[in-house]
Amino acid sequence: MGYNRPMQKIKVSTQKREQVLDITQLVQAAVSKGACHDGCVVVYCPHTTAALSVNENADPDVKADLLQHLSEMIPQKTTFRHSEGNSDAHIKTILSGPSLTLIIENGRLQLGTWQGIYFLEFDGPREREVWVKTS
Repeated sequence: MGYNRPMQKIKVSTQKREQVLDITQLVQAAVSKGACHDGCVVVYCPHTTAALSVNENADPDVKADLLQHLSEMIPQKTTFRHSEGNSDAHIKTILSGPSLTLIIENGRLQLGTWQGIYFLEFDGPREREVWVKTS
């Protein structure tokens, strides 16, 4: 019979409408708290205008380039039919995705040399959550 580890919730606060936050250390802390030595972790964003990504985390210009080019591809404009004015955020979230599945080995997230875990805010500023479940 397997050990049923509880889901961890990470609080994320954003200060801008569109923002990329490095949450790698927060996810690692949740993995460590979940006491999973070897296995997988699912990192899930339960919001329709925010997403998750694994990407280069060495050069801060990657975050700026990501937001700039997503905004050029999908600008916030008034021609969307959705009345809340955040249709661009919904589309960016669909393109980015709500979840990640990562490998845990020896209690540590297995990420490439330059990789980090990003929380992508597209409709802030807000108080958000990210859910972490190890197995």
